Amino acid sequence: MNRFTLQLEEIKTAYTAEPNPSLEIRLERIRKIEQMIAANEDKICKALEADFGFRHPMETRLAEFGMIYQACKHTSKHLKEWMKPTQVEAPGFLGSSQAWIETQSIGVVGILSPWNYPIQLALLPAIAAIAAGNRVWLKTSERSSRTSGFLAGLIQEYFHPTEFCVSTGGPDVAEIFASLPFDHLFFTGSEVIAKKVMRSAAENLTPVTLELGGKSPAVIDSSAKLADAAASIVYGKLINAGQTCIAPDYVLLQQGQLDPFVAELKQAAQKQYSADTQLTGPIDENQLARWKFLVEDAVTRGAQVIPLLTEVENENFMPVALLNVSKDAVVMQEEIFGPILPIVVIEDINAAITYVNSKPNPLALYWFGRDNKNQLRWITETRSGGMTINDTLLHAAVETLPFGGIGASGMGAYRGKTGFDTLSHQKSVLEVHSFLGIKMFKGTNMARPPYGKKTEFLLRLLK
Repeated sequence: MNRFTLQLEEIKTAYTAEPNPSLEIRLERIRKIEQMIAANEDKICKALEADFGFRHPMETRLAEFGMIYQACKHTSKHLKEWMKPTQVEAPGFLGSSQAWIETQSIGVVGILSPWNYPIQLALLPAIAAIAAGNRVWLKTSERSSRTSGFLAGLIQEYFHPTEFCVSTGGPDVAEIFASLPFDHLFFTGSEVIAKKVMRSAAENLTPVTLELGGKSPAVIDSSAKLADAAASIVYGKLINAGQTCIAPDYVLLQQGQLDPFVAELKQAAQKQYSADTQLTGPIDENQLARWKFLVEDAVTRGAQVIPLLTEVENENFMPVALLNVSKDAVVMQEEIFGPILPIVVIEDINAAITYVNSKPNPLALYWFGRDNKNQLRWITETRSGGMTINDTLLHAAVETLPFGGIGASGMGAYRGKTGFDTLSHQKSVLEVHSFLGIKMFKGTNMARPPYGKKTEFLLRLLK
């Protein structure tokens, strides 16, 4: 028995002693997360900047802290209502019997968080798990080692280790972590690692939530205002240098839109990332090398490179758009996760929908336009985890909307009540009563042998 197994047993023992924490206890634990972040914003910003080389503090406050504060606020406001039993209709043949759903905690939730948003994507699932009455064990990413280490220290300071604990370490630790018999395992990351996590979880029949990614398209309808679309796509693509699971991965538009859109794209990039707003850096040298490889591979296959920003001295990597990209280029096969934007010319809306549907379902889809009929077609005829119309990213910031993928982009969803439900057990409860006090009409009495007229009567009632 290793130390990880012993630690999980200790947490499960604590859970068994308090399997249904009160509303007050859950709210207090959520408040601790909020207080923990509020008291350490500046230090967390510095840790993130050390990991990424550069990351604007405002970007961190928006994309990390803002999301956490919203989750804490929304969950705290609605948790009392979420915890109430839900009365449901009982069938008529059961007379005055009462049926309801009791929401219960499930136990210990394991969370494997990624490096790209190492605070937000660690704590949002934790908030949902705590709201549902569970204990949490978090494994942070080694690629954002400074932030992961600092967050681990904060959690140890604010929480008892049997309430909310953290492990750091590399792939070897992650492999052991995924193999532990959690009551639910929550993973955010790549499809390749997700398959390993799912295989490990299957050994213990551990339910999983997988938040992955994919190639999220940005579709420019013929009715779109190109300047508005370009500004939104630049923001969605370049925040965190494109190291975002729902970043627009590529653009689809018609030939007549290409030149004016590229011009608007360059203008928007220059406006948003002027001298005082530097682009976030790559998480490490491997990430930078991959970005360079993706561009070089595309160029080798005939792509044209369009720089989006005026070159700045000592810039690690210049954001670019790619035109005339071969479908065989790696940048068109794999999720980019960087400041590279392929632009694909498509004949019309039918060809565009066919193009998107020929690929694995993306985590997000962005549509720009004013034609309501075309908009409805994109909503109903495509499959994606979520969709934002006439902007990017924002559907993931709405606590009342579930966030999750479909197919290759993920399994399960969370945020708001969806997260509470995902990490809860919905227990069905039926309290049996007789009909009008007549014993024969109570519960299974009419269905019991010996079969006869009463059984025939019951069958007629069931039709």
